[in-house]
Amino acid sequence: MTQSLHLSARTISRPVSVRLPGSKSISNRVLLLAALSHNPCEIRSLLHSDDTQRMLEALNSLGVQVETLAENSVRVHSCGGRFPVQHADLFLGNAGTAFRPLTAVLALLGGDYTLHGVARMHERPIGDLADALQQAGASIDYLANTGFPPLHIGAFNDSGSRLIRVRGNVSSQFLTALLMALPLVGEAYTVEVEGELISRPYIDITLNLIKQFSVEIACEEYRRFHIPAQARYTAPAVLNVEGDASGASYFLAAGLLGGNPVRVCGVGKQSIQGDTAFARELEKIGATVVWGDDFIEVSRTAGQTVLPFDIDANHIPDAAMTLAVVALATGGTCSIRNIASWRVKETDRIAAMANELRKLGATVREEADAIHITPPARLIPDARIDTYDDHRMAMCFSLVSLLDTPVIINDPDCVRKTFPDYFNTFAQLSV
Repeated sequence: MTQSLHLSARTISRPVSVRLPGSKSISNRVLLLAALSHNPCEIRSLLHSDDTQRMLEALNSLGVQVETLAENSVRVHSCGGRFPVQHADLFLGNAGTAFRPLTAVLALLGGDYTLHGVARMHERPIGDLADALQQAGASIDYLANTGFPPLHIGAFNDSGSRLIRVRGNVSSQFLTALLMALPLVGEAYTVEVEGELISRPYIDITLNLIKQFSVEIACEEYRRFHIPAQARYTAPAVLNVEGDASGASYFLAAGLLGGNPVRVCGVGKQSIQGDTAFARELEKIGATVVWGDDFIEVSRTAGQTVLPFDIDANHIPDAAMTLAVVALATGGTCSIRNIASWRVKETDRIAAMANELRKLGATVREEADAIHITPPARLIPDARIDTYDDHRMAMCFSLVSLLDTPVIINDPDCVRKTFPDYFNTFAQLSV
């Protein structure tokens, strides 16, 4: 494993085009939906990363055959809504997009399963999802701390409630997990969201993909969701995974910071991913944005400064991390609000971001659900940035090198989680 990576100060001297890897959010969702369908599905442009590998390993342990067809292309031989293996011990690393949906699916199908992960996953809450599943009749036991993994899942009692309530203000993945799993029971359900629902665009991804698998869930203003009776997942013969819109944020920000056009290919104006809205936020602070069907291009006109900002980032929580580094290029205090979900991600991202920005000379004030950043007159060069085994920390802070400031990224290999080739791709900006 590489211990650290020194990024020298660099410039973008020409227009650049970057091809994105597949979306993690889409890849893990479609792998699971395809496995639970009643017909095989070819998935193209699938992301190959630590998180998707954990899902593939779990599906293999559950008896699902996944055939590799070509690079980034697989055929999932579905299991008709029921996993062949009813007893398994599943290690899911720190992959929330695998852990939460699999918890819901296995709990509502019933069996004898243990789910666990790395130490950080055992610190990430899952109690709200477990409570909702228990309302439906699931048997879930905590094997260590109440409300957190690891979990034991037992038999499902289908006499549970048909009205399921779940909190919406901790993680949208809890609601996603329920919406993906409940159609497997075959009964009509209503899921009611209590409190504010964060990260709504990720729910839109879930609903869109479920519809592509022939189940339509009615949504009432993101407060109530109605799952039809006799639902049955039927996979499309071929499904193409979009490029990762969260991963696009680093290169789109590079176009703003570096000035010359940077085009990211694989997402565009037809994308189902809410994180493409990141480009619109860049437009508000000085970027020129061009949208195509399969690309987004960002640049900055000569003489245009990067403007300070104050943003409610509820709709783009992952991509908003990139804005925390963009703030260093502005002339004033910047605020990123409504990001309480950062606290329960791969690390406490508010605390981690504050710690590392201060190493560069920034003045940072933390709140429970917000961060306020004032850039210094001059950034401190060669700061050693800790990444907390969090892929997004490593990718965000690579952008410091575009601010005429060399930077050292500790444990850069953590990007394996979602973008294994990130630093080679990033190097293309200044070739």
